[in-house]
Amino acid sequence: MRRRLLVAVALFALFASAARAQNLTQAEEVPYIRTPQVVVDKMLDLAEVGPDDFLIDLGSGDGRIVITAAQKRGAQGFGVELDASLVEASNEAARKAGVAGRAQFFVRDLFETDIREASVLTMYLLSSVNLQLRPRILAQLKPGTRVVSHDWDMGEWKPDAKAVLEGLAKPVMPIQASTVYL
Repeated sequence: MRRRLLVAVALFALFASAARAQNLTQAEEVPYIRTPQVVVDKMLDLAEVGPDDFLIDLGSGDGRIVITAAQKRGAQGFGVELDASLVEASNEAARKAGVAGRAQFFVRDLFETDIREASVLTMYLLSSVNLQLRPRILAQLKPGTRVVSHDWDMGEWKPDAKAVLEGLAKPVMPIQASTVYL
């Protein structure tokens, strides 16, 4: 398992190096990989998301985390994403799910997004991006805010909980598992 994780990290590093060579910003280096619904559910379970929560998803992709939190948990929140077509599709999905009043999506740089309102912060980013976000997390989030990351930890910050979901194929990673960190 450790060897497969090292290979996955090497693949992401290779992708990031190629992106830097094309003069992309750090935020643009994170590839969009759809989070499986079972992982979304586990992320929300670990964070114990409920109707009193405001969830912010950094790099929200297709919006499924915020939409699921609103639809199944009664929470509200928003997601930020650089890809305008994903944001448009996410807002449309929220409308179709009947939660557009509680789940919104914006084209924004995650490093410029105000996260102070969050009681739950979710992300599926690269470890290097997670580490760059740590100062903002410490500066902006209130004590007790739950931070949940899919696949990438927060460096020397030890998780309060961790779950491994086996048998989940990923298009750019050879490992067949997802790890969720709280």
